[in-house]
Amino acid sequence: MELRVLGCHGGETPAHRTSAFLIDGKVGIDAGALTSELTLAEQRRVQSVLVSHCHMDHIQDLATMADTRCQAGGPTLQLAGTEATIGALKAHFFNDLLWPDFTKIKTPKGPTIRYLVLKPEVTYDVSGYSVRAVLVSHTVESAAFVVRRGRSTIAYSGDTGPTTRLWEVLRSLDLKALLMEVSFPNAQQRLATASGHHTPRTLASELDKLGDRSDLPILLFHIKPTFERAVLRELTRIRGRNLSILHPGDTFIL
Repeated sequence: MELRVLGCHGGETPAHRTSAFLIDGKVGIDAGALTSELTLAEQRRVQSVLVSHCHMDHIQDLATMADTRCQAGGPTLQLAGTEATIGALKAHFFNDLLWPDFTKIKTPKGPTIRYLVLKPEVTYDVSGYSVRAVLVSHTVESAAFVVRRGRSTIAYSGDTGPTTRLWEVLRSLDLKALLMEVSFPNAQQRLATASGHHTPRTLASELDKLGDRSDLPILLFHIKPTFERAVLRELTRIRGRNLSILHPGDTFIL
């Protein structure tokens, strides 16, 4: 399984891109930087996008992705998420007001986009990958994803603060990697708690719920550019974990 990092920050500058990841060139995870980081040919090869939740920094490039897909004449792009997330996309994003409802705009290969509602804890086939959504703790309904193909299984936390069910699920899996969010420095704990995000302190506490998995690659994303230096400095104090800071352009074979 090839994991390509398109965007991995909790804000945007010329050097920072919001959350977007690509598996084997076919399945996106969130859409903060899909069209801004992919060529037209690469965009066309994307079959599905897993949408963790409806916040703008995770969905913004769905707008231009759908528009480009329509212009290219298909194929249909599948957007997969929980019922609340898909409902928000329908009501507030692809609603013929903020942006066209591309489910109603046909191409020679079918509708421009279609939705797949993922029931939490149920496993679905998404473009040939086994996908399971697990609800986490954020300010809106938000899901982590467990994605498996063959012998490779990865997990993506989405946006979350301290949570419970995700760690119960992850302890039972043979993971190749965990993509885990961390956003604010410890001094901003009140803001992190109010916004449903992690600081290095809460991240370290949550990772203890994994048990003795010191060898597991934990790929960190969603650091806020405003606080990047402080967060990076505090992350160096976490011991006994195989932590890596993600950057746009990183690629992993898992």
